[in-house]
Amino acid sequence: FAAQRHVLTYMEDAVSQLLENREDISQYGIARFFTEYFNSVRQGTHILFREFSFVQATPHNRASFLRTFWRCFRTVGKNGGLLTAQEYHCLLQLLCPDFPMELTQKAARIVLMDDAMDCLMSFSDFLFAFQIQFYYSEFLESVAAIYQDLLAGKNPNTVIVPTSSSGQHRQRQPPNDCNPLDGVEASLFYQCLESLCDRSKYSCPPCALVKEMLSTAQRLTFYGFLLALAKDQGINRALGALPDKGDLFLDPAMDQELEKLIAQVSGLAISAPTSSSGDTANLPVRHSPRINSPWKPLHHRRKIDAESEGSNEETDSSEN
Repeated sequence: FAAQRHVLTYMEDAVSQLLENREDISQYGIARFFTEYFNSVRQGTHILFREFSFVQATPHNRASFLRTFWRCFRTVGKNGGLLTAQEYHCLLQLLCPDFPMELTQKAARIVLMDDAMDCLMSFSDFLFAFQIQFYYSEFLESVAAIYQDLLAGKNPNTVIVPTSSSGQHRQRQPPNDCNPLDGVEASLFYQCLESLCDRSKYSCPPCALVKEMLSTAQRLTFYGFLLALAKDQGINRALGALPDKGDLFLDPAMDQELEKLIAQVSGLAISAPTSSSGDTANLPVRHSPRINSPWKPLHHRRKIDAESEGSNEETDSSEN
């Protein structure tokens, strides 16, 4: 279970929520609260409607958010919808109200490259680009700095010349006439990425998959690299949050649950008594949790349990 690596983070969050919502929790006990909380962590529903600082706090949280975003809004792609970056950002904010626009824009830039940022994007294109930008955000910041250094010739790698009998080192310098549009040498770029992954404390794509991805390229640009990451299904499987592109719009468990909810709503609409005076005293009363309560995701657990059943919690291989 991936979240076990960050159990202290969840214990601190659980205690914080317990203290902030002790009046609501006292009616059914602390033991049940902790059971509910850690069940939601296991199922990945604990990130719903939470602040961005918590959503990005652990790799498990990030993978859970990606999976939830896909399951909630996959019908956009299933129906062939095309949206702008701003519209996708509005969908993200439905799950995380303070989700930063900057991350959405960075994801859109992977898809659109040099096109205007108000261009339309398919759901699948945005989703896989967003996955890379969101899950590996710290890694990509370091990659961007490495790329700029290589492009400017400020960070040449020291390599051993295989044919040198003395074993002396020489500096591999980029050509003086290097055109930024041509990017950087792929093999040199990978050497820097491999070193970065070895020392990074943040999540990184598996080095073997990155090496395979770059093996056929001689030179590449930064956004060309990001696009390749987003399209690589091996990296997607290693991360474990989203299905393959061919199965992106298939979610039988979710569809069955939606059909049940629709049937229940339809049944209530047909059977609900009404009167000419508009009296609604006999209608079922639904109590909503406080809007500003971080305990809200746990109030919603039963509604979304079925969404998490059958989903894979396979984030172990994506964490470092």
